[in-house]
Amino acid sequence: MKKILNTPFDTLRQSAPFDQIKTADFIPALEIEIENTLKEVDQICTQTELTSFENTLEALDQSGEQLGIITSILFNLNSAKTSTELQEVAQKSAPLLTKFQNDIRLNDILFTRIKTVYKQKEKLNLTPEQNTLVEKEYKSFVRNGALLSTKEKEKLRAIDVELAQLSLTFGEHVLADSQAFELHITQKEQLAGLPKTSIVIAENLAKEKKKKGWIFTLDYPSYVPFVTHADNRDLREKMSRAFGKKGFQENENNNEEIILRLISLKKDRANLLGYKSHADFVLEERMAKSKKIVNEFLDDLYQNALPFAQKEWEQLEQFAKDKLNLTELQKWDTAYVSEKLKQELFDFDDQVLKPYFPLPRVLNGLFEIVKRLYGLRFKKSNAIKGYHKDVDCYEVLNEAGDYYAILYADFHPREGKRSGAWMTSYRSQNQKNRPHISIVCNFSPPTDTSPALLTFNEVTTLFHEFGHALHGMLSNTKYSSLSGTSVSWDFVELPSQILENWCYQGEALSLFANHFETEEPLPMQYVQKIKDAAQFQQGMQTLQQLSFGYLDLSYHDENVMNIDSVPLHEKKQIAKLQFTPSIAENCLSTSFSHIFQGGYAAGYYSYKWAEVLDADAFELFLEKGVFDKQTAKAFHDHILSKGGTQHPMDLYKRFRGSEPDPKALLRRAGLIQ
Repeated sequence: MKKILNTPFDTLRQSAPFDQIKTADFIPALEIEIENTLKEVDQICTQTELTSFENTLEALDQSGEQLGIITSILFNLNSAKTSTELQEVAQKSAPLLTKFQNDIRLNDILFTRIKTVYKQKEKLNLTPEQNTLVEKEYKSFVRNGALLSTKEKEKLRAIDVELAQLSLTFGEHVLADSQAFELHITQKEQLAGLPKTSIVIAENLAKEKKKKGWIFTLDYPSYVPFVTHADNRDLREKMSRAFGKKGFQENENNNEEIILRLISLKKDRANLLGYKSHADFVLEERMAKSKKIVNEFLDDLYQNALPFAQKEWEQLEQFAKDKLNLTELQKWDTAYVSEKLKQELFDFDDQVLKPYFPLPRVLNGLFEIVKRLYGLRFKKSNAIKGYHKDVDCYEVLNEAGDYYAILYADFHPREGKRSGAWMTSYRSQNQKNRPHISIVCNFSPPTDTSPALLTFNEVTTLFHEFGHALHGMLSNTKYSSLSGTSVSWDFVELPSQILENWCYQGEALSLFANHFETEEPLPMQYVQKIKDAAQFQQGMQTLQQLSFGYLDLSYHDENVMNIDSVPLHEKKQIAKLQFTPSIAENCLSTSFSHIFQGGYAAGYYSYKWAEVLDADAFELFLEKGVFDKQTAKAFHDHILSKGGTQHPMDLYKRFRGSEPDPKALLRRAGLIQ
C-alpha cells in the first residue's frame, strides 16, 4: 500500500498534499524514514573508499530529505492547526526523533570520518561553503557529545529526550490556558473606547459560539486592541490578569515545575559537554560569542535607554493624573494611557489608520516592494493546496519568470493555532530543490462589511515575517543545512527587521496605503505622523525588550540551580526594568515560549543585537535610495542568498564595507542625548 508521506509527492512543485495526509500517518511514516536515513548513514560509514568531503559530508547533508519534510509538516501543523490527536502524535514523535538524532551524532564511525576531513580541510581546496559545512558538522558532533564516554552518551540521550518532551508540553499548556479564557460582554456600554473592527470581530465570535453579545479572547488581535482602547478599567484589568496567568494557575497547565526541570536539564547537558552553563554552550556559536559580550551589550543599551524611559514614564504618569484621573498606573493601564498620550502629542490615532491598511492591498504592496528590490513575483495558485481553507498559496517566480519558491500565507487566528507570528519552511533549499516557505500571523479577520484591516503595528509584523520569508525564498546555497535561515540566531533577525523600515517610507507606503472604501491614498500628514511617532516611548520599549533578554540569560547561566521559585526569580531579574508594580497572580516566564519552547534559549538578546545590524544596514539604503537596485543587489548577494555559508560578520562586512555601528540603533530610536 502506498504511504503518502514516504514517497515523493505527486503534486505541483512537490508541494505537501495536506488534503491527503491523516494524523495517523505520521508515526508510521517517521519510523520508516528514520530507518531509511539510518541505512543511508550506515552506507556512508561502511563504504570502502577513502574518506572524502564528497562521500562523507556531502552525502550526510543529502541524507534524510524525506524525513526532514515529514518532520516539518508535523511540527508546523502542530503550531498552526493542532488538535488533541496531533499533540499526542507530536509527543510520541519527540523521543523517536531525539533518539534518531543521537544515533547519528553519537555514531563513532561517522564522527571519525568527519574528523578526518576536518583535520585535512586546509589541504582539500574546499570552497568557502564546503569549508563552513565541514566546520559546522564537526562542531555539531562535538557539541552533541561525540567526544563523550559511552556512559556519558547514554546520559546525554536521556536528557535530550526529556528536553524535547518538556518543551512540547510547555507549549501545549500555554495554548490550553489561552483558549480556556474568554471575556463575554453583554452590556454595550462596556465596549466604550473599543475600535469598531474589534467590536464586530467580537460579535462575530459570539455568534459562532451561539452566544449573545461580544466575546474577547487572549489572541493578540483581540487582546491588544482591548487593553489599548477599552475605557472600562475593570475589564482591562480582567483581560490583563488572564493574559499574565497563562501557565501560572493551579491547574494541570502550570509550567513552573517544567521550567525548573528544563533549566536544570540544560545546565546538566552543558556541564556534560564541558561548559559552565547553557548560555556558554549557546553563545560559543553566535556572533556575540560570550555572556560577557552580551551582558555588556545589554548594559550599554540599558544605560542609554534608562534616562529616556524615566522621563517617558514621568510624562505618562503626569498625563494620566491630569487628563484621565489615574493616580497609580498598573499593567493594564500603560497601553491605554500611552495610546491616549500618543494621540495628544501627535494628533495620531492608530485606529484612524486601519482603513488605509486593508490586508489584501498591503500584501500586494509588499509584493511590489519585493519585486522592485529583488525581482520576485508572486502568482496565486489553486493547484497548490494549503493545510486550512484560510491559507493562500503562491508560486514565487524570479526576475526571469522561472519558478523559485512556494509561499504559504496564513493570516488569521482560529482554534488550534498558537498566537504570535512566525516564518517556517516545509522544504529547505539546496542545489536540487527550491524552498517551500510559510508565514503565519494572527491578524484581525475580515468582517461582513470590510476586508481584514491592519493596525500599523500589524503592518510592520507582516513585513517582519516576510523578511524572514525572503531569507528562505532567496536562499541559493548548495547544502540544505546551510540554506535560508540556518544562520546564527543573533543574525537571523537582520533580514526580517530591516524590511520593517520600508513601512515608514513614503515611497513604499504609496504602493499600498489606500482607504479600503474610497481608494484615497494615506494623507501625507499621516505619513509624517507615522515617522514622528516611531520614536514614541522608545526608552520604555527598549527596557521592556531588555527585560526579556536579561530574564532569558538568567535562566541559562551557571547559577540556575539556585532558582527554586520561578515568580520570585523573575521579579528579582526585571525589577529595575519595569515601572508598574508586579502582580502576584501573574508571571511572564510561564508563557515565555520563545525560550522554553522555541529556539531562543540564551538568545533573546538577538532581537536587539539584530536591530543594531538593521539600523546600520538601512542607513545605506537611506543614503542611496530605498529602492536603489545596486544596494538591494548587494544585500541579496551577500546576505539573503548566502544563508549560513560563511561567518555572518564576514557576510555583513561585504555588504556594508565595515562592521555595524552600534550607535545606528540609538540614532534611529532617538536615544542619544
